[in-house]
Order: sequence, then C-alpha cells, then structure tokens
Amino acid sequence: MRKVKKGFVYLLFAIPVVTQLYPLLWLLLYSLKTNEEILDGSFFSFPNVFQWHNYSEAYKSGSYLKYLSNSVMVTGVTMIFVILLSSMVAYAISRFRWRYGNLVMTIFLMGMMIPMQATLLPLMIIFKNVHILNTHLSLILPYVAFSTPIAVFILSGFMKSIPHEIEESAFIDGASVYRIFRTIILPVSVPPVMTVCILTFINIWNEYILAATFISSEKLKTLPFGVYTFVSQYSVNYGNIGAFLVMGALPVILIYFLLSNQITKGMVAGAVKG
Repeated sequence: MRKVKKGFVYLLFAIPVVTQLYPLLWLLLYSLKTNEEILDGSFFSFPNVFQWHNYSEAYKSGSYLKYLSNSVMVTGVTMIFVILLSSMVAYAISRFRWRYGNLVMTIFLMGMMIPMQATLLPLMIIFKNVHILNTHLSLILPYVAFSTPIAVFILSGFMKSIPHEIEESAFIDGASVYRIFRTIILPVSVPPVMTVCILTFINIWNEYILAATFISSEKLKTLPFGVYTFVSQYSVNYGNIGAFLVMGALPVILIYFLLSNQITKGMVAGAVKG
C-alpha cells in the first residue's frame, strides 16, 4: 500500500513536469527541422537531419545581437529602478509608523489588479504629448510601474520580520535612517531582492504588447521582434523562427535554473518570524 501511495505521488509530480517540459522540447525539435518537416503535421517527431545551420542563420539574418542588446538595456534599467523604488517604499511602509502607511500599501496592491492592456491608449497619448514615444523610456516607465507593486508586496512582507533591535542599536550609535537602510536593511533583504530581480526579468524579457505599441523604430526594437525577420510576403522560414525563439528564451531559462533557489527563499522569507 505504501508503494502504491508513493507511486501515486510521483505520478502527480510527473504530470506538471511533463506539461512544462513538453513545449521546450517541442520548440527545440522545431528549431532543428526543415520547413517541409515542420509542415508535414508530425509535431513531436525527430528531424531526419538536424538543421544546426538554422541557428547560425537566425543569429546573422535575425540581427540577434542588436535585439539582444536592446532587451538587455531595457530589462536592466527596469530592474534597477524597480529595486530602488520598491525597497524604499517597502522600508517606509514596514518599518515606520505613520498615518498613511496602510493606505499607501493598499494603493500599491490595487496597482497589481490593473491589466496592462487597459493602459495602452492613455499611455500612448501621454507619451506622444511629452515626446518620449518611440524611445526606450516609453517602455521602461510602464515596466517599472507594473513591476513595482508586486515587488513592494514581497519586500514589505520580509522587512516586517526584521527585528527592530537591529535598527535601535544603529540609532544609538548615531546612524541615520538612510545609512541604516543602505548598510543594514538592504544587505539583510538579499533573498527577496533576488526574487524581485528574477520575477521582473522574466516578466519584462519577452514582453511584446507594450513594445509593439510604443516602439516603431527598427533600431530600438527588443528581442521578440526578431522573429519577423524570417516572415516575408510569400514565405516563412519556420526553422529559423524556432531557432531564434530558442536563443531568445535561453537567457531566461539559464537565469531561472541558476537562481531558482533564490526565488523559493525570497517568497517564503518573512513568512515565519524569529
């Protein structure tokens, strides 16, 4: 009976593993096939000959480095601002006693409920009037705005669990609020900060809707736009598209696997005091 229960548990865990890995394996096989093999209807069949040249063509013809550099710049700047803003807001909400602390937290939590698509038209009008449309700033600002609420939620939950005695000792030694935040609170909050960094990176890296709406210049476009290089009026190179998608997803997969433990630690940090 114990073996049956153990096998049932393994089966329950195997189902989500298979459903998560299947799209990745399918995309990898897709990127190594010819157009004829892709269009014959065999979705999970191995290619007769592995088309490794799809990757070299995707790298050269798809201007991979140009799109990659734009994505790295936009994502990196967004992560820096999200960490700075969310950590300061979370510190003020969780460590200070002031009248509007709960109200500010509620406003940030309400920000998590606003769908990104509902802001496209008003943001486009605002960015056009202030002359930042079709610039990377028109992406960074909404990315920061939509990523900050969840970051404040995660960081404030952890900072509430930090013992107040640490700050009291620093105050007695003459440390200012800014020095305590910089030298004590931030170093202690590394696990949730890493979680915020990873979640922000994953959400922003392959974002398409805002980028397609606010960016029209070819030299400013981010990585998701590279697939259109292989789509012409009369033909589509599906193998190169698959290879480009694999190369675009590879940084996210690597970072997630390398830092997956930090996500778990950051999400549960502060759940238990002491």
